[in-house]
Amino acid sequence: MKKYVIGATPAALDPSVFELLDDVETATVGHFRHWGFMDPAIQALGTPTRVIGRAITLALPAQDSTLLHHALSQLRPGDVVVIDRLGDRKHACWGGGVTQQASKAGAAGAVVDGVCTDPSEIAAFGMPVWCRGISPITTRIYDLAGMLNMPVSCGGVVVNPGDVILADENGVLVLPPGDVAEVAEMAKAKQARQRANAEKIAAGSAMLGQLSGASGHVARDG
Repeated sequence: MKKYVIGATPAALDPSVFELLDDVETATVGHFRHWGFMDPAIQALGTPTRVIGRAITLALPAQDSTLLHHALSQLRPGDVVVIDRLGDRKHACWGGGVTQQASKAGAAGAVVDGVCTDPSEIAAFGMPVWCRGISPITTRIYDLAGMLNMPVSCGGVVVNPGDVILADENGVLVLPPGDVAEVAEMAKAKQARQRANAEKIAAGSAMLGQLSGASGHVARDG
């Protein structure tokens, strides 16, 4: 049995994906979509920012980061590295050195279902990273096993290589490329309504309960 299972490199994302999702917030999508959101415990490391990119998936067993170091040479500009730590919450596979190499390759960011290390170094490279926290205990090159560009589980979500990752200050959303157009259309319409409602509230012409319909429900059923 092979130690390392390596799938095909996924196709590049269509440029329209970035245009469609440019101003879409994960929290807006959370108003109408019920799946694809990673565990809220996976948070932006340092100052939150936005990332849209192609998922390059990895599964790494507890203390071993052999395949991660190899996979860094396969990255392309705009990729988001998505790492399934297979339940490990102690050993940090992502730190300053890995960030430097990923940045050199042009990666857009990383999402780790586990802990990271070297937060100051990561911040210095300006690479957005989402993870479960910080640990001083790191992985090593043990040559144990791993998977690259195969379906993985990250934050309770199945992530396929080539999926679209949208991550911001509110969390991480995974979208199949075929869902992007519909999700973006719904999100932008929702955000437009939110802006209009905010103007009404600011002007004192309406209350949130009226705009959301909550007050109507209470009046009817109270």
